[in-house]
Amino acid sequence: MRLLWLLIRRDLRLAWASGGMWLPVAFLLLVASLFPFAVGPDAALLARTGGGMLWIAALLASLLPVDRLIAPDVQAGVLDQLAARDIGEEWIILARLLAHWIGFGPPLMLATVPAAALLKLDAAAMARLELGLLVGTPGLAALGLLVATLTAGLRSSGALAGLLALPLAVPLLIFGAGTMSDGSGAAFKFLAAASLLLVAITPFAGGAALRAGRD
Repeated sequence: MRLLWLLIRRDLRLAWASGGMWLPVAFLLLVASLFPFAVGPDAALLARTGGGMLWIAALLASLLPVDRLIAPDVQAGVLDQLAARDIGEEWIILARLLAHWIGFGPPLMLATVPAAALLKLDAAAMARLELGLLVGTPGLAALGLLVATLTAGLRSSGALAGLLALPLAVPLLIFGAGTMSDGSGAAFKFLAAASLLLVAITPFAGGAALRAGRD
């Protein structure tokens, strides 16, 4: 556990230094600020479409730091040094996943409060949005990290990672946006299942991808 904490602290420090924590937040707020100019000032229309738009913005924001999650450490040989110390790739990916979500999920959830106000969402809609993001952002973080491990050794990996991640993120987007209008709770359950599946497979699939890239 101490090793896991040290890896998480290192990744958080690097994310803070590079500005990777605040770039998704700034992107989300910028999109929320521009959206009313695109659809007009109608409060009813903004409230009806704002939740889905914020989910799209959250998905795109989660892809912004993808090219900095794995590739710099691969190029600098950091992952090889950790492997030489008998630190399993699965532990490395798990620590990176936790650090990525801590640096991405909670700040994004905080940013949705002023964003929801800009889009005229009421308190109930904001609560559903926050709960959905709490459930869905771990899956978004896991998906971004998984794609980053698969494309770490490739040229123009950032653009390729985005192209790979967007189709795979469709279930999270559908169920996440569905939570804004689903009164039965089924969308929340499907969103939680999809997010949990991504979180569960990412350390193993990402670790295998790192080993394959090293070989």
